Amino acid sequence: VQLQASGGGLVQVGGSLRLSCVASGGSLSRSTVGWFRQRPGEDRKFVASVTWWGDRTKYADSVKGRFSISRDNAENAMYLQMNSLKPEDTAVYFCAARLGSSSDTRASLYSSWGQETQVTVSS
Repeated sequence: VQLQASGGGLVQVGGSLRLSCVASGGSLSRSTVGWFRQRPGEDRKFVASVTWWGDRTKYADSVKGRFSISRDNAENAMYLQMNSLKPEDTAVYFCAARLGSSSDTRASLYSSWGQETQVTVSS
């Protein structure tokens, strides 16, 4: 399955952005989907994930209460609503998918990745 991410951009501190990721060439059925981010010189880090039924979400401590992950299985898509953005949220963001229902945050367990989308928060 191929993932296509979009929605990044430049926003001021305290602003909001919504990232989208659409799958093609396959289904996200029975997959856990997630978002990761990477800053220059750092490893890719987990941001949020949601299981197939949407019954379990998981967030990095740094984004809890500000970010919300969701999915639309009918549209084969996932979203990341980012509110109250901070300069430290500046990074390239990736969407990813893995088979199964798991809240494991390790990037190595995700088999499908979208291209990066840049999020820049200016102060």
